[in-house]
Amino acid sequence: MKKKGRKAFWHNFKFKYKLTITNENTLEEIVGLHVSKLNGVSVLLSAVTVIFLISATIIVFTPLRNYLPGYMNSEVRAQVVTNALRADSLQQVVTRQNMYIMNIQDIFSGKVKADTVQSIDSLTILRSDSLMERTRQEEEFRKQYEESERYNLTAVDDNNAASGLIFYRPTRGMMSSNFDLENRHYGVDIAANPNESVLATLDGTVILSTYTAETGYVIQIQHGQDFVSVYKHCGSLLKKEGDPVKGGEAIALVGNTGEKTTGPHLHFELWHKDVRLIPQNTLYFNNIMKKQIAILGSTGSIGTQALQVIEEHPDLYEVYALTAITGRLLVEQARKFMPEAVVIANEEK
Repeated sequence: MKKKGRKAFWHNFKFKYKLTITNENTLEEIVGLHVSKLNGVSVLLSAVTVIFLISATIIVFTPLRNYLPGYMNSEVRAQVVTNALRADSLQQVVTRQNMYIMNIQDIFSGKVKADTVQSIDSLTILRSDSLMERTRQEEEFRKQYEESERYNLTAVDDNNAASGLIFYRPTRGMMSSNFDLENRHYGVDIAANPNESVLATLDGTVILSTYTAETGYVIQIQHGQDFVSVYKHCGSLLKKEGDPVKGGEAIALVGNTGEKTTGPHLHFELWHKDVRLIPQNTLYFNNIMKKQIAILGSTGSIGTQALQVIEEHPDLYEVYALTAITGRLLVEQARKFMPEAVVIANEEK
């Protein structure tokens, strides 16, 4: 029975049909074809194979392969990145031009006084930096509030708030200015080399990443346990708003941007529960910044004793510069303490 069934199947599969095309008027046969199911399947498979081979050839030997996932070569990838950067730059240029036009309109309409414009370039950021003019009541309230809070700036003395937190130094350099309430300097300035990395002092999320005419490039990070850190006068920003950051991760580069700057440095502020801290008087800042020591005559008795003290208290001090007349011991000290600068008076010795 099985053999008969197979024979019947193959007979039916190989059975030929005649396909004819006839003239409707004369019933004359014009074309006649004898086909079977086997012929139809063979033709279909052949057509699929040919189409597949043609498609594969086009994909492999033409630029179309670059549009398939996993086939993009390095040159195309580099071009895509370049185009994306150009598009972003063009978008920034268009934004600045629109800002310039809107500020010109504000000047013509009288919303912005012409004598308040310091330069043509400032017109591209005037609108974003300018705030509503304060009324006298607002000024008086601000003065009263600042006066009442004047002696509360160091009230944050909750050591438990910093428990479990590891503070990182925001950048390598020397402290050039301290917290000064009378001059409204609510942080510390750290003089550093241009393009030195600015590091996040704690894990957190970037909540502000912008440019202002007064403070230049500024970035602000919200940390755990209600800490907020602020970094101003940066040369460029490496993170944008919403980016998560890790403590010690580079977020910007040291620069000299903004009107209130006298040289390459970082202005660093530390806040806790919306209260600005006096960094040099707080336990938190002592965990962040080490006193940097420049030793004149490091190879002498006083210099070696000073280095011994620094070595015994690495959490409080670090060597910033070493100077000496002879070079052998100085080289060993430089390799050990890794200072920012090493000065030798007599290279021959």
